[in-house]
Amino acid sequence: MSDLLSKRSLPDEKGRYQNITPTSAGWKYVGFQAYQLAKNQTITFNASSDEEICLVLVGGKANATLAGESLGEIGDRSGPFEKKKPYSLYVTAGDTAELTATTDVELAVCRAPGKGTFPSRLISPEEVGAEARGNGNNKRYVHNILPDNENADSLLVVEVYTDEGCTSSYPSHKHDRDAPPEETHLEETYYHRLNPSQGFCIQRVYTDERDLDECMAVYDGDVVMVPRGYHPVATIAGYDSYYLNVMAGPVRKWLFTWEEDHAWVNSPEYANKHNNQK
Repeated sequence: MSDLLSKRSLPDEKGRYQNITPTSAGWKYVGFQAYQLAKNQTITFNASSDEEICLVLVGGKANATLAGESLGEIGDRSGPFEKKKPYSLYVTAGDTAELTATTDVELAVCRAPGKGTFPSRLISPEEVGAEARGNGNNKRYVHNILPDNENADSLLVVEVYTDEGCTSSYPSHKHDRDAPPEETHLEETYYHRLNPSQGFCIQRVYTDERDLDECMAVYDGDVVMVPRGYHPVATIAGYDSYYLNVMAGPVRKWLFTWEEDHAWVNSPEYANKHNNQK
């Protein structure tokens, strides 16, 4: 099995079934955990003095307290495939967030270095941008939870929906060079969900030199780590895909480079061809 693939494990005593740290991933910036909380379970997250956290309610509802302030009940979808925009909490360095589940909750915990530059806040669905990208069999729908034009020290967080039989994170692109304004170095995790849940998708991670070239069958609840290189996703007939991306690096800007061989898929000719087939 690839070292870049973290299989969903049995939940621990707190409900955690994914736990990616910079140490376990062999990199510097991104941490990611996933939890399944039972109704009435309470969990607390303390951001250290040098990190920031984004808590994403992937599914379910919870009473939330952030930096000592009660926010009441948050959450508006039972799971990601309702395709409603999520509720999230941004927890700045040194602050605390507490959740008490009022239903079963699927929770994503996104971590990166933080300096406390920006205050903790609720990110409501109304504050989440949405956009359709691509054409034909290369189309997806995006929720921008914490994009690079919103306040954070390091974290970038986005969720993506890809229908059965389509590609995503494609044409192949990479962000592994610290060379703005052309490209930024961003580590990235993909937290995958499939609908129906017994399905799988395919993700490849590879470089121009092919010194890294991994192709993985990814199942519901798995995480793929992208330390460098291109990283496209392909769905399988019968199964829709959701994934939550976490990115961070030395510069908080999403600047990437297309793989030259496949960049033509972005062309107006490709789009027109598929639009005319409708």
